Amino acid sequence: MNDSSAPTAHLSHYPELAEHAQSWSHPIAADALAGKVILVTGAGAGLGAATAKTYASLGATVVLLGRTRSKLEAVNDWISEHTQTRPVIVPCDLEKLDVETAANLADSVTEAFGALDGIVHHASRLGPRAPLAHYPNDEWQRVMQTNVNAVFLLNHALFGAMDASKRACVVHTSSTVGRQGRAYWGAYAASKFALEGLSQVFADETEVAGRIKVFSVNPGGTRTAMRKAAYPLEDPQTLPTPEAHMELFVLLQQPMNSDGEAVEFVTGQQLDCRDWLGKVQIV
Repeated sequence: MNDSSAPTAHLSHYPELAEHAQSWSHPIAADALAGKVILVTGAGAGLGAATAKTYASLGATVVLLGRTRSKLEAVNDWISEHTQTRPVIVPCDLEKLDVETAANLADSVTEAFGALDGIVHHASRLGPRAPLAHYPNDEWQRVMQTNVNAVFLLNHALFGAMDASKRACVVHTSSTVGRQGRAYWGAYAASKFALEGLSQVFADETEVAGRIKVFSVNPGGTRTAMRKAAYPLEDPQTLPTPEAHMELFVLLQQPMNSDGEAVEFVTGQQLDCRDWLGKVQIV
């Protein structure tokens, strides 16, 4: 990993990612995301932290949005130590996000950067695993607020900043149970179905102008705290790490590869990380 001629030498500071990057089908240059400003929700842990660290490692300025300041600070410190970028921390509980807060965030982003090149919506609330007949109403509202309403509010408030970008990308992190309903997944499944609809509508509305690309991505079973909460008896070692999915999350931002070419995706697609791993994950 210390050989500067190795294709992943620029990721030697992030061995968990470099291990997977060796087999990426589209080699990415060290500065592939330089100049891009990307907001990542749920950036304090799991897929959010991995995405933020990956983007920063490739030169992007990352806006770290999450509920727990200490976790955001840990990711911020890692990025500041291991990359040449300087992230921005935005502590925000999406369960309490309202129009005014979202508008203030948009004003701050526009003032600081002029434009926003992407949002990756990783933040999500699992809620209880219970039959609908016994599902607590307050939990239903909390899951829907975090997983759907807050996503809409951020997309809505930050639309102008993204429209000012030459090419922005919005990624909605979905779920297997958001594409095929399954018993006892309650508000989580329903919220992900709603997220799929929101993603499709947004993609259709922005397709003609072409400045904003919109996607939904299903990671499948991944070694995260949420997965552990959903399947407490499952062996996490049987699941891929968040870093295993990063090739797709990088390519969606349309970086230039090492040959000076970009991989383009048709907006509105429902993508599956399992296709990029080349094997079926446990779901």
